[in-house]
Amino acid sequence: MRGHLFYSDCEPMKQDTLITTAGRDPESNHGIVNPPVYHASTIISSTLAEFRELRTRRGEKDVFTYGRHGTPTHQALETAAAALLGGDRSVCLGSGLAAINAAMLAFLRSGDHVLMVDTVYGPTRGFCDNFLGRFGVETTYYDPTIGADIKDLIQGNTKIVYMESPGSLTFELQDVRVIADEAHKRDCVVMIDDTWSSGVFFKPFEHGVDVSVIAATKYIVGHSDVMMGIITTTDEYWERIKRSAAALGASSGPDDVYLALRGMRTIGVRMRQHHENGLKLAQWLEERPEVDRVLHPALSSNPHNELWKRDFTGACGLFGVVLKPYPEVALAAMLDGLELYGMGASWGGFESLILLTNPASTRTVAKDQWEKDGPTLRIHAGLEDPEDLIADLKKGFERLNANS
Repeated sequence: MRGHLFYSDCEPMKQDTLITTAGRDPESNHGIVNPPVYHASTIISSTLAEFRELRTRRGEKDVFTYGRHGTPTHQALETAAAALLGGDRSVCLGSGLAAINAAMLAFLRSGDHVLMVDTVYGPTRGFCDNFLGRFGVETTYYDPTIGADIKDLIQGNTKIVYMESPGSLTFELQDVRVIADEAHKRDCVVMIDDTWSSGVFFKPFEHGVDVSVIAATKYIVGHSDVMMGIITTTDEYWERIKRSAAALGASSGPDDVYLALRGMRTIGVRMRQHHENGLKLAQWLEERPEVDRVLHPALSSNPHNELWKRDFTGACGLFGVVLKPYPEVALAAMLDGLELYGMGASWGGFESLILLTNPASTRTVAKDQWEKDGPTLRIHAGLEDPEDLIADLKKGFERLNANS
């Protein structure tokens, strides 16, 4: 079974056990639980024959030739990540965007075509429009709910069908299996940004995905102190991915890798708390008179809830809220006075965040829908007590109404 560790009787480990054990080898490290942090640029060989042989084996387990290509510290994180997501191999890079760029560039050349979900992470859209476009790669954006009709958009030169589920800012789910099946019938590589689940609540390779990218900056690191991206893929595409990542030179530093590995050991318990806190906030917000609707796929009222229940085992702490129309001064009064929610662009750490967003500014397919809506908020439920988070929002709504 791809990416899984086994007991001696060949039963697969449960996820929490896998998260705790994958990538560790204390017996090879003097009994020390965690792998050492290798700071390395130059890695020397004692003979010319060894030097030449190692370069022919670059990318194999326990083969290290140059710091940019990884160290035993990197290998530990990459082994753990592949096990968590259910892929064959992983590679870590210096940011989530670096992982996205390296994954896409592994398969593209001038004249190619990409099918990109319209709800994609904003910098990914920027990479497609402002970078790939300059080198003759065309991008077509599609509705996230397209399902099997994706087949009608696939062209002869389409190389990548890219998904993000749930989508950024508005959290629509995609039928990943159906889209992947249609893409594979036409020899396309299927990619997904799985940062929302980070491999904990959704297993991309069980749904036909070929390449998963994650901003490990978010939940894998979990403490808002490291930039990190991870690409996980199958053996079929591993060499192309690894070469692309190395060519971009966007390698991650060993101290950051170590912090990401430390964060991964607790991702299971943290994600369960994010799930609980986020759902409590979402359910409370649904009852507020100031709220038009809550964009959280785990809510029974959400139009994607059945798909979420079919494909996911939980939800993270990130979701959206559409308010009824309010003036800017009232929104500022609400947000500026919050004590437990920071206004920050990232998410996935232990702290709660809130941002005013504008989905219409980044959409091309369903732009009209979001232009007609009231203000949209993106909320990240951290690990604080949810009653305190609710009390802070309640005071915020009081300021919102007082300044309307």
